[in-house]
Amino acid sequence: MKITQLGHALVAVLGFTVGAAAAAQGFPTKAVRLVIPFPPGGSTDVGARVVAAKMSEDLKQTVFVENRPGAGTTIGAAFVASSAPDGHTLYMTGPISHASSAALYKNLSYDALRSFASIGLVNTSPFVIAVNAKSPFKTLKDLIDNARANPGKLTYGSSGNGATPHLATELISRAAGVSFTHVPYKGAGPAIVALMAGDVDFTIADVGIVPQLREGRLRALALTTAKEARLVPGVPSLAEAGVPELAGIDIPSAQAMLAPAGTPPEVVGRLNAALNVALNDPEVRQKFAAQGLEAAPGTPDVLEAFLASEVQRYGKIVRDLGIRID
Repeated sequence: MKITQLGHALVAVLGFTVGAAAAAQGFPTKAVRLVIPFPPGGSTDVGARVVAAKMSEDLKQTVFVENRPGAGTTIGAAFVASSAPDGHTLYMTGPISHASSAALYKNLSYDALRSFASIGLVNTSPFVIAVNAKSPFKTLKDLIDNARANPGKLTYGSSGNGATPHLATELISRAAGVSFTHVPYKGAGPAIVALMAGDVDFTIADVGIVPQLREGRLRALALTTAKEARLVPGVPSLAEAGVPELAGIDIPSAQAMLAPAGTPPEVVGRLNAALNVALNDPEVRQKFAAQGLEAAPGTPDVLEAFLASEVQRYGKIVRDLGIRID
């Protein structure tokens, strides 16, 4: 009886393996949907469209971008998590937003890790710590020293409670042993406008803030990554900013590609290969560089480990702050 059961089990496993391999060999059989949980025009949307065009060439099927914004990033994530795990519905998002949602939202229909299969990182870029051009703070050390002398007095704007700039600022303030007062806005745009108007002392923003820096309306104090960025030359990294407590902090803004959990490994491998072909293409790299983004080709395992660390890192901050969005 046991031998018979084992035989049935082996047949089932072999059948699944052959079926998965066959599915990958003929993949994709139709257009591939790439879901973005943000409105059109943002850095994730722009990056997705650049990558989708090149992946279409390699996969010999159209990869089209579909925007599904709302409720942070959870509407788009929930849609993908509940989609058929056949590789024809993909998800591109920011790892910090994706990771923090696990702690921010009480009744999610998906798990940030278990409901998805990692395809690969797409690109990375720094966040920029910026002040108004008329601010007395010329360096990040100036700002931190003032915060130490005046706990809670300095204000910072963000794109909302639990948003990536909010959590990144909290991570930095804890490492430096200082406190700031958070002023949430409804989006990154209003937060930057508030900074230009002098309503807040500083903000942390993605590379979308570069035009205001180039116009001289804002001043960059530091980047949140471990190395300098070509788009904002001369701006120090946290390791170079003169604040020893922040030397080991690295907070990259990134974009990642995922698929629904249960997508066959062979299909994941095919998608990862197509993604890496796109990311190694000189035209894609040039378009990314123009947006301040650096292509990040790699393996699914690298993204999987990165997401797990981000869930732990930002989940703790969200829980410590007591932020919940129901």
